[in-house]
Parts: sequence; C-alpha cells; structure tokens
Amino acid sequence: MIRRDPHRAAKVEGRRRGIYWLPNAFTTAALFAGFFAIVQAMNGRFEVAAAAIFIAGILDGLDGRVARWTRTQSAFGAEYDSLSDMVSFGVAPALVVYVWALKDFSHLGEVGNKSHWMLSRLGWVAAFIYCACAALRLARFNTQLDIADKRYFTGLPSPAAASLVASLVWAFSLYQVEGGDVMWLAWIVTMFAGFSMVSNFRFYSGKDINLRKAVSFRVIVGTAIGVGLLSLVADTLAELLLAVSVLYALSGYVMSFVDRLRKPGARAAALAPPDGAGEAGTSVPTVAVDPSGDPKH
Repeated sequence: MIRRDPHRAAKVEGRRRGIYWLPNAFTTAALFAGFFAIVQAMNGRFEVAAAAIFIAGILDGLDGRVARWTRTQSAFGAEYDSLSDMVSFGVAPALVVYVWALKDFSHLGEVGNKSHWMLSRLGWVAAFIYCACAALRLARFNTQLDIADKRYFTGLPSPAAASLVASLVWAFSLYQVEGGDVMWLAWIVTMFAGFSMVSNFRFYSGKDINLRKAVSFRVIVGTAIGVGLLSLVADTLAELLLAVSVLYALSGYVMSFVDRLRKPGARAAALAPPDGAGEAGTSVPTVAVDPSGDPKH
C-alpha cells in the first residue's frame, strides 16, 4: 500500500487553490500607496506623500478584514502583507522624512570643523534606524502571532509609527514650514517612533472591540469629550491625525507607568499575613490536643 505524503499533498492543494485575488488586491493597493509616497517625496510634494501613507494604512487594515469576511486567509497573503507593510510603513516614512528634513543634517558638516562630521550623518542614520526597527517589528510580530495577546501589540505597530512620522510631515508642510527648520524635531520623532516599535511596551490593539455590543453611557460621554478636546487643538485633518498619533504613541508608556504604580500595592497585598497571623508576618504555632488533654506540638 502506497502512503500519501502529507507535505506533498499540502503543496499540491496549495497550487490548486491558487492565490485569492480580493484580499491581495487590497494589499497591492497598499503597496502602491507606499511606493507612491516615495515618488511624491522625491518630487517635493510632501503633503501628498504623507496622505498616501495614511491611505496605505487604511488599505492595510482592510485586506485582513476582507480575508476574514470572505474566508480567504492564506499563508501567501500573510507573507505578502508583511512585505507590503515593510515598504509602506518602513521604507516610505523613512525616505519621506529624510527628504523633507533629515537630509539637512548634511549641512552641519560643511562648516569646516572636523568635530561636526558625525552630526552630518545623523539624518540618514535616524532614517535607517527607523527602517531597521520597522523590519524587526514586523519579524517579531510574525513569529509571535500565535502566542501573543490579541488585545495588545508588543511595541508600537508599524502603521502607527508611520502615521506619527507622516502626520508630522503633513502638518508642518501644510503651514509651509521647511523641514530644515525643524530637523531636530523630525529627528527626535523618527528615533522615538523607531525605538518604540522594538520596545516591549504594550499598545492597545482594539481587536476585542465589538461594535454590536452595548456600551455604557459613560463611554459615549467620554468619546464625545475626547472628540471635542481634539477639535480644540486640531483645525485641519493633518493636525487631527498628528494629535491622535501622538496620543496613541504615548499610550503604551502611560499604560506601563500606571501598571508599575499598581504593582507595589498588589505585591503588598500578596505578601500581607493572613488573618490570625502574628506580628511581622510570623504565624502563631498550632497546638494539637489529644483526648487526654496532653498537648502535642
């Protein structure tokens, strides 16, 4: 009797099924948006480049949902999505912010002072660090996909990091602010976004939100207040996206700080002596008495 090779059967089945075109079409569109952002940044159209990165983020969020709705998930789609994310949220934001502001660090080495040779390289070093951190973030996400808590992301998600960088470029470009005038701010934001992606801080994913589930009245009031406060500081869409990106990027650090404040109290409660224990955590020795009245220690 000839036994069937399960690995060969899986390969044949994979060739029969082919590639699902609908979710991969969204992934391709997201990839195109990231590539389009790079081209527009090279042409000096930074507002369009930043907007293209946000469009890539929307398309990236749709491809996975379309695959789940249509039951067309596949290993090919997951790998293709990661490669698309690397271009749209890794390479594209790094190049956009570099062309907009970080390339002006090269002028610091033109003053004739040899001590400034390192300063002239800070721009492309920051862009590379961001790009490398995005690749590491995606690789870690893929390897921990089956064991990670779905409610939280470990490290800032690459789309959120890209939106932070892109919204900064978009907001300042909207008011005709040259990137060279705020290159240090751009450098700090780029480095912060990069290192946040590879950090161990937890960021809320929102995957446990059920839109069909009823919520309390306080949630509705809090949402309305939050939207109102954002509208006070954001007059344009770019400013609104920048404010939301900054708040989300800081949320992981705030959650970690709050958790550390709670841990001492929880640890003290765990170490507290039970009822009836003696002072300084020492327990009172128990004494067993037999029917004759003689104590037994």
